[in-house]
Amino acid sequence: MKDDGALRRVIGFWGGTALIIGITIGSGIFRKPPTIAGLVHDPIIILALWTAFGVISVCGALTIAELSSMIPRAGGVYVYLRSAYGDSVAFVYGWLELLVAAPAAMGALATVLGEFLLDLVGVAPAPWHIPAIAIVAIALLASANLRGAEVGSGVQSVFTAIKVAALALIIAAIFLFGHGALRNLTTGTGEPLHLSALARAVASVIWTYDGWVAISMIAGEMIAPEKLMKRVIIAGMFVIVALYLGANVAYHYMVPVGEMASYKAAIARIIVSEIAGPAAGAAIVLAISASVFGALNGNILARPRIAYAMARDGLSFGFLGRAHRRWATPHWAIVIQSAVGIILVLCLRDFDKLTTYFVVAEWFSLIFAIAAVFVLRRRLPDAVRPYRTPGYPWVPLLFVIGTSLGLAAIVWGELRERNWSPVWGLLIVLAGFPIYSLWRAAGGGSRPVVDH
Repeated sequence: MKDDGALRRVIGFWGGTALIIGITIGSGIFRKPPTIAGLVHDPIIILALWTAFGVISVCGALTIAELSSMIPRAGGVYVYLRSAYGDSVAFVYGWLELLVAAPAAMGALATVLGEFLLDLVGVAPAPWHIPAIAIVAIALLASANLRGAEVGSGVQSVFTAIKVAALALIIAAIFLFGHGALRNLTTGTGEPLHLSALARAVASVIWTYDGWVAISMIAGEMIAPEKLMKRVIIAGMFVIVALYLGANVAYHYMVPVGEMASYKAAIARIIVSEIAGPAAGAAIVLAISASVFGALNGNILARPRIAYAMARDGLSFGFLGRAHRRWATPHWAIVIQSAVGIILVLCLRDFDKLTTYFVVAEWFSLIFAIAAVFVLRRRLPDAVRPYRTPGYPWVPLLFVIGTSLGLAAIVWGELRERNWSPVWGLLIVLAGFPIYSLWRAAGGGSRPVVDH
């Protein structure tokens, strides 16, 4: 008899590629460039940051492609951490997803969606406007994803097409019709660069690149993941990096770095309006809102699979490992994580603090996930690996070193500004170890769910 908790393999190459692009390209490329310009006043340094973390992200994605093709199960990073380091580390990662990463990502995306929609209609927001929009968006997408990965993947494909087209149109419009200047790409304001400001700019860039790892979370629902996963990850990452670098070069070509900080969230609307008129600017904001909506959908689709995988392994409450009998989705995990995301929307309303809180904890865990390739190569040298990381060991090593330096800079910079949110995020992560000990002492982890 087949366990009614099993997920169905319904996601193909295009659905998977739409997911990795759709989760990664969300609010960041439209919201963060003015923030970064206000921190770093030299376009050469800014473009170098985007390039460096683009390369680091590609290195991480190439490594994840090996791990996901070797262990094509739902849960992604959780599964790799458990295979390499054991139950305690895997449990702590699930704890991180429950209380830090997934809710913060959902809350940040839903909040900025509210900002963009209110900007679109030209309404000065009352205190409750943005939270109300955010809550409705999370609830709608949770409902859609409850009805099946095929439905969620279909929603993702539509919104990914919109956001890729919007970014491509912005880049093309600027270079074909914009009245920019090449000197804007090399001329700064001459203001001194403060290391704490550079650290906060790094956090903004990393937030924008985050999301590529989420594709591994739905490996258990991909058709032939041992073949498709590597293609999805590689294709998706190169599209993302190309669009990000193209958009940043276009922004800086069009707007001097000294002016860009004043554009805030409306940079794409202002630029397109100058080129093609207010109606085109409004259309771009609508497309950006669709981009954020799609990224939020991708997070709601992928991240609950971690809680599902944990429960299947006996590391969480058993009901989280049961799929819906009709829709074959991890319905309890979707409902609970969406509810926590709504709570964060109500409690934390600062977009930049939410993203920094998220980035430090999430990418701290990714360092260990990427390093798992070294552990598993040594421990399981004869395991079937349909795909091997090119440039091993240098490619995963570059990710580990680059990300470690970036996170150290972020934490140092935030502490200089007396912002303790990344420290609180890391302390919550570390609290997972004593929680795991209590879980084991209470008899948790002894009855994993098994497919028959």
